[in-house]
Amino acid sequence: MAGYETRDRTSRWISVAFLQGTEADAVLGLIDRSGASAAFDYLQPRDLGDATTDAALENGYVYDRIPAGRTDHIIEHDGSPYALTYSRTYRYVSLLRWYPLEPELKPARNASRQDDIWAAPRSTRLAERTVTL
Repeated sequence: MAGYETRDRTSRWISVAFLQGTEADAVLGLIDRSGASAAFDYLQPRDLGDATTDAALENGYVYDRIPAGRTDHIIEHDGSPYALTYSRTYRYVSLLRWYPLEPELKPARNASRQDDIWAAPRSTRLAERTVTL
């Protein structure tokens, strides 16, 4: 999943969940006992889709790459857009999701023939299609 970090600039990582202190200790213990997959399974239900995305965008929890310090462990979940970062030193766990941003330029709508100022008037076009026998 390292490919997520090297994608184009139209995508970002957003924060889904950030736990610290005793809440993080529970997840860190889960990682120790059952592995990172168990932590992903535990944290993924906190991702509420559009509501999570909107909150992250509104509050500025959007990153160009996975945010991590020197004491952090980074685990990307195979086959999904999720990444987990955690630090036993600072007692926190963070779940992030890869989020493709919408393009800034939207495709122009197709103008109807009626709105097309370059189209020939209807009366002219009909004359071209008239066949006399």
